[in-house]
Amino acid sequence: MTSADVGLRELKKQETRQLISDKATLLFIEKGFEETTIAEIATAARVAKKTVTNYFARKEDLALDQHEEFTNGLANAVRDREPGESALAALRRTFLDAVAEHSPVIGFTGPVFAKMVLESPTLTARLRELHELREEALAVLLATETGAGADDVTPVMAAAELNAIDRVLFREVLRRSHAGESNDEIAEALTKATQRAFELLEPAFGDYAIREEVSTETA
Repeated sequence: MTSADVGLRELKKQETRQLISDKATLLFIEKGFEETTIAEIATAARVAKKTVTNYFARKEDLALDQHEEFTNGLANAVRDREPGESALAALRRTFLDAVAEHSPVIGFTGPVFAKMVLESPTLTARLRELHELREEALAVLLATETGAGADDVTPVMAAAELNAIDRVLFREVLRRSHAGESNDEIAEALTKATQRAFELLEPAFGDYAIREEVSTETA
């Protein structure tokens, strides 16, 4: 098989995955998440039921299809922080950028989608799980970046506090979306809330996990 064949095959898989996700979302909005079955999604996408489950191991992942990006988001933001920048500063900058962009990864999904999530016990439970996975990924990254020992709870505590901001603000975006506020209104309120939340943690974590400056000195 040539590289071109592999490329076309991967493209086809991506297209099929997106089609299934799109059809599932339409059904979830129309019927409700709990009421929609995998068989109905397969029929709508014109694929076999097994094809749906091959692409999406859990029904919840059809609705929350950016879960991998979400789970790794905090850790990636800290991993990519600038020289001289702390973990706290990197997360504040990244979150404010996401607010300005109305990013769906932090909850900007519109009132219909927000209603679907908030009214589904299964989806709200899955969101809690994803936030926990997000926190765990951040804790592992912080431990690695700071060289923390196995008995050092600092990375775990830091991840818990930093993830708490994200969890609260994510829920606030959904709540405001469900209430009918526009993305611009939500972004204005979230910008203020984000700045305040990170200010509260500044005394504790403002100098934690600062990336070393790159030396420009030559021998």
